Amino acid sequence: IKKTCTDESHSHRQRISFFNPQIPRYIYQKCFMSAGYASRLSAYSNKGVCGLPENFDTKRSLDLKLKKLSKVINEAKHVVVMTGAGISTGAGIPDFRGPKGVWTLEKQKQKKSKKDAKKNQSINANSDCNGNKAATTSPSLSKKRSHAEMESFHNHDNDFASAKPTLTHRAITRLIQDESIQFCVTQNVDGLHRRSGLKRKNLAILHGCVFTEKCEQCGTEHFRDYDVGGMSFQLTGRTCEHGCKKGGLRDTLLDWEDELPKYDFERAGQECAKADLCICLGTSLRIEPAGSLPTYAKKFVIVNLQETPYDGRAEFVVRAPVDVVMRDVMKRQGYGASWENEEMPAVETWSEDCSDFLSK
Repeated sequence: IKKTCTDESHSHRQRISFFNPQIPRYIYQKCFMSAGYASRLSAYSNKGVCGLPENFDTKRSLDLKLKKLSKVINEAKHVVVMTGAGISTGAGIPDFRGPKGVWTLEKQKQKKSKKDAKKNQSINANSDCNGNKAATTSPSLSKKRSHAEMESFHNHDNDFASAKPTLTHRAITRLIQDESIQFCVTQNVDGLHRRSGLKRKNLAILHGCVFTEKCEQCGTEHFRDYDVGGMSFQLTGRTCEHGCKKGGLRDTLLDWEDELPKYDFERAGQECAKADLCICLGTSLRIEPAGSLPTYAKKFVIVNLQETPYDGRAEFVVRAPVDVVMRDVMKRQGYGASWENEEMPAVETWSEDCSDFLSK
């Protein structure tokens, strides 16, 4: 089971590995592991639909939907939340497919580059009358990411280190802590669910995390306060500090079409299948197989400003910012305004209680 876009048109794509054993490790770490998440992903043309307009419910419609959301939460015995990049925009981390998303801006710049290239070719062709050889565009150069694209990736990546959990992250953690919600599935790699104090046993991380490295021998995860570097499960150069205390540590980030972590994906499927209700928060549901997980539940609700491929199958769709929705949910669940100022639970720096099943 691999990570692909919903509208994937390629039947197969060879996995790209960034690690070359012929390169000295210190050079490898400097050149590849220092790059941020978006810029470490290999070039990939099919990133799905990007830049769809954002829509907002009217005040009256939103109020009715929020009442209905509170009702279905209270009626459900097993609730799962599925989160995407949209819940972290409030922390200053851009999403990927929104109007100002990383992939949206990348596509816009690619279109502009192609348009400029055609214009230059036309000018060069006209210059032939003066006896000058027309300039040509190198195919290899056209495949490289532009400086502007790399700058947008850099700006996106810089936000991970300084980002703090949003109201939505904290609300999810509190509701799981109080057993109003039973489980959380995330496609995000920013580690903000963990930073909010959410226990690893209550969280399935489908696409990896920039702050997590995992022991290749005992499976123990180590959650850091820095980006561990790497992509596609490469050795980070550190060794296990807990568990077996001898195994090499590997990054947990998935590149395009890497296989999803077996335990996390199976657990996510099991929890969604048990769920009376799945609430999708800030996700476009365009990356498969994660996107179809909400359909395993008896019913699911989508909270997203843009259209998703699953809108027609949802119980209902809320078009409002996730923080607005979750603040209302907390209020209707009986939490006073003071809960937002409460100290967050301690962050698990390593997954002692999960080391057994993470190694499976």
